[in-house]
Amino acid sequence: MFSRITANIRAAFTAPTVDVSAHCDLPCGVYDPAQARIEAESIKAVIAKALDSDDPDFRTRAILIKEQRSELVKHHLWVLWTDYFKPPHFEAYPQLHTLVNEATKLAGAAGTKGTLDAAKADELLAKIDEIAEIFWATKKA
Repeated sequence: MFSRITANIRAAFTAPTVDVSAHCDLPCGVYDPAQARIEAESIKAVIAKALDSDDPDFRTRAILIKEQRSELVKHHLWVLWTDYFKPPHFEAYPQLHTLVNEATKLAGAAGTKGTLDAAKADELLAKIDEIAEIFWATKKA
């Protein structure tokens, strides 16, 4: 029995591989940086509302929502980075790795998730716009 299991394992590791390629994981058109941008716009709006309020309960709810939206921004950017963008995109736009890294950090603890600084939200929106410009250029290609 042990030798049969070993043989099966060996066969699995030495079996010929088949290269496959797919344009996207789901039907075309599901990727769009607008998803990240909408969440980032809501972050900026929530920051303004939280700063305008003297109600501690309202501010607490606003901060929680801002943190959730920040996580969604990171999620949408990571989906673009890991699922949509392919090696030819990174070759054509070598700054793309840095842009996505900087944008996700701006949505993280040192950025919109961890502060009520509207300037951080503006920086995040600008980075998302840069990523979107590259995204739409790759869609035209």
